[in-house]
Amino acid sequence: MSILDARSLKKAFGPQVTCEDVSLTIEEGERVGLVGKNGCGKSTLAKMLAEVEPTDGGTIAKRRNARVGYLAQSPELDLAMSAWDEACRGLSRWNEAKRSYDDATEGLEAGGTNERRTEALLATQSEALAQIEHLGGWEPHHRVRALLEHLGVRDPERALGTMSGGEQRRVALARLLIEEPELAILDEPTNHLDADTIEWLETYLIDTYRGAVLFVTHDRYFLDRIVTRTWELERGALHVYDGGYEEYLIAKAERAEHAAREEQNRQNFLRKELDWLRRTPAARTGKQKARISRAEDAIAVKAPERERKVELSMETSRTGRTIVDLKGLGIDVGVGTDTQRTLIASLDLSLTKGERIGIVGANGSGKTTLLRAVLGQIAPSRGSIVVGQNTKVAYLDQARSGLDPQKSIVDNVAPGQSHVDFAGSRMDIRSYLERFLFDTWQQRQPVGSLSGGERARALVARMLLTPASLLVLDEPTNDLDVATLGSLEEMLVELDGTALVVTHDRWFLDRVATAILAFEGDGRVVKYGGNYSMYRKLKAEAEQRAKEVLGAKRRGNEEKAETAKVVSKPVAVAGEITAAPKKKSSLTYGEKLELESIMEKIDAAEALVASTEAALADPELFSKRGHEVPQRTKDAEAAKRALETVMARWEELESKKG
Repeated sequence: MSILDARSLKKAFGPQVTCEDVSLTIEEGERVGLVGKNGCGKSTLAKMLAEVEPTDGGTIAKRRNARVGYLAQSPELDLAMSAWDEACRGLSRWNEAKRSYDDATEGLEAGGTNERRTEALLATQSEALAQIEHLGGWEPHHRVRALLEHLGVRDPERALGTMSGGEQRRVALARLLIEEPELAILDEPTNHLDADTIEWLETYLIDTYRGAVLFVTHDRYFLDRIVTRTWELERGALHVYDGGYEEYLIAKAERAEHAAREEQNRQNFLRKELDWLRRTPAARTGKQKARISRAEDAIAVKAPERERKVELSMETSRTGRTIVDLKGLGIDVGVGTDTQRTLIASLDLSLTKGERIGIVGANGSGKTTLLRAVLGQIAPSRGSIVVGQNTKVAYLDQARSGLDPQKSIVDNVAPGQSHVDFAGSRMDIRSYLERFLFDTWQQRQPVGSLSGGERARALVARMLLTPASLLVLDEPTNDLDVATLGSLEEMLVELDGTALVVTHDRWFLDRVATAILAFEGDGRVVKYGGNYSMYRKLKAEAEQRAKEVLGAKRRGNEEKAETAKVVSKPVAVAGEITAAPKKKSSLTYGEKLELESIMEKIDAAEALVASTEAALADPELFSKRGHEVPQRTKDAEAAKRALETVMARWEELESKKG
């Protein structure tokens, strides 16, 4: 059964046509991915389907009572509200069902109604009860808290106005998932999410979410894993493909080959007909006139446009022996306040030519802070950063700053220049910008009128005009379409230089990264060799080894305790006893004592985590003691952090022990 049908949609902005007679259907429960080049109109089409943007023509029909939820790239929120209150707005249907149930129950308890009225109240109560159960049962606030936590909103009592744009967007996503409309339209849902959170969202949308979903996204792993159909918006037309990203690529290639064969056949036909026309006398019979008409029809057919691709290349500058060296680098934030924490405890890292290091970790873990330290924008708390004398840096920041929205693309990329030097040759600025898919008529447009992806392309165009030996890219994949991402990947792989890249794009990291620098919490930053898939494999193996060591340690302590109970006094043994040589330990006497007692601390910390989580799971907490929820949530988070801290200390002491 369809949830939404659109017929003959039209939309244009001046000479740029984004939709020309577009028709589509979204079925119940399906997951559709919408792809296309930056600026082709993907977000505009999504807004029209969500009825946020008016159409220039056509119709949109929704199934009766079907609700459509929309996540914008920059959602408009009441900044005075807390994240918790904003997320709870997604419970509107649950609240309505609860009110209906309470009113019917109150009416039945009051009595004094006739039989018909009683039957009506019972029916209302039963219907409301079924709706409550359908929407998650009697304790929906558990779900609100869980979704906020999964999406990285750690302090739900904070006002939205004190949060970053990425945090606000995660709260808006949580509210939409809680609301669970029959159709959710999500514009770039993976932006501002770290890789672990994206993987959680994929699983949630596949296994838990019951509505249909339309995604506008460039995340190719995301598309490949969860999408059941792929739409491509191209030159105002919508092409529909079954399956995810891989199936889309295969089918698109087949469509391009078919179009090329058709064009070749048309050209062959035209050559034959033109040759016949030149050789045939002017007097025409009826059959000859029909043949001429067919030739004219073939001439009138518009040849398929050649697919344009962003052409990226970069001139690298010479570099010395040292590119960047980090020795014992440590970074603390909030020093001297109650919120002081360590982002990087101690990091040694020496960049070599040809390395492409992908930097991953949870939001707020310190990835961008590390880049800023390397760039000299902030001073480290300890340790040193040495940048080579010949190291030239090109930087693309996450905020895409540095563009004047009032000025044109030309004036932002190469102000006052008619020609630029690029990749060893001199070229006209218009030709240069055409390599980045900016047509001549676009190049004088103000940057403020561009889409997010087009602004990103303009920044890349400006960055590549300056030779560099080190590229520092902070979330370069945000807003870029898949074709531009492919070009950027090719450029980086062929780059005769070094790159530091912060990104959540797993596909990108699998193609580009030669190593992964992972922020693992509590100031730990670990370098893994290989791409993203190799990093996940190595990390999983390390976690499994740690679990095995911890299990063995616990079993050993239990065995020691049992032995101590059985052996109450020393036993004399005849003969010479040769003690096994002891391994040298670098532990101090105090650390040895600490290690001996640390298992008890781990057990106590685990018990506290279990206790705080049990308190949050109490059904009466939200229904009768709602004012306790914020503190109980903070207690649970503090208990988890305490457990992580003592586990990290145990691992540190074990590693120091000989």
